[in-house]
Amino acid sequence: MAPPHRGLPDEIAIWEILIRLDIKALLRCRAVCRAWLRATSTLEFLVVHHGCQPTLPLLSRFDGSVGHRTLDIIPLDHKTGLVAADQLQSIARLDDMHLLRSCDSLLILCTNNKDDRHYAICNPATRQYAPLRQIDDFEVSGMYLHRSTGEYRLLLYPCPAKVRNAELPHGLHDGCHVFTLGSCEPPRHIGWPEAREVMFEANMLFHGSLLWYMGPENIKKDIIRVFDTTAESFRHMQAPVLPGPGETNLFEMDGMLTMASCNYAAAVIGIWVLQDYENEIWTLKGQLRLPAEVPKFDGDWDVLVTCSDEAVLVLVAFGYKILQIDIDGKLVATFHGRLSHEPLRLKQSLVLHTFFPALEGYVVNDLPFM
Repeated sequence: MAPPHRGLPDEIAIWEILIRLDIKALLRCRAVCRAWLRATSTLEFLVVHHGCQPTLPLLSRFDGSVGHRTLDIIPLDHKTGLVAADQLQSIARLDDMHLLRSCDSLLILCTNNKDDRHYAICNPATRQYAPLRQIDDFEVSGMYLHRSTGEYRLLLYPCPAKVRNAELPHGLHDGCHVFTLGSCEPPRHIGWPEAREVMFEANMLFHGSLLWYMGPENIKKDIIRVFDTTAESFRHMQAPVLPGPGETNLFEMDGMLTMASCNYAAAVIGIWVLQDYENEIWTLKGQLRLPAEVPKFDGDWDVLVTCSDEAVLVLVAFGYKILQIDIDGKLVATFHGRLSHEPLRLKQSLVLHTFFPALEGYVVNDLPFM
């Protein structure tokens, strides 16, 4: 039987069409013929395919149909840039764990028991999962790809209870540590105990650095703390001076560092862009007023602003309801779920990471996957 794409050149079928499909569609297409299966299973194809995938926000919600909390990808309509609320893609069950950090295609999960905390890492697309028993004495402050080595690394800080003790456990020092995923070595101490002020706050990865916004309520001034993942050192840069307290998100838009700030009193979201990175000059790009459907702030709603290839995505969550607002401040969609307190995202990949089999307890197609 001839393949159904006879006459269509491989460079078009594979490198123009299949390369752009999402994970679920690509896996279905692999069943069409052996030629497509072979072509889409090579490392070269998988790396390029991963680069074509959008980076999408993640949503935690209770799925009443199965009686479990699930972790979902929030998909966007490629024509309108709107959330396809009826097409949420469930990728994992989170009954006893919660999503803590994300980087690229990888997620760090954490048990809900703070007194006996354990971590795990997974890739939802390849369904690889492994515990991270070597870091149980730490808080995971950030995850990043170390560019020069291609290693995925974790920035760690000893758990607060450990630091308060007069004597830390053997081999554990106050200050930051770095752990390479798949390594047999314990986390490596790099110092910087003064960075503790940001270690438990939300961050983002931008141009090879982890960034934390530190508002005046934290340290009496507006700065962004920067961790250079290559030099393994900290510095700070100037942040925009915001008009009042509220939710803030850092994200990337058109290759520039961008900050969204929600002024609770005025119910206005401001979009700030770092126009001059070298001189740390910020510009207010625009403002949008929250619609009447958003209740008066009572301390129980969060704002997530991010950027897709199609549009600026604004989500406001209160309770278990999430509203999507367009850039003009109009309500365009409503759905149910709970956002993370920081903008956690996933860029799906079918690349098999080699460090997984080196981790004790490594499994495939087991819990927490659906």
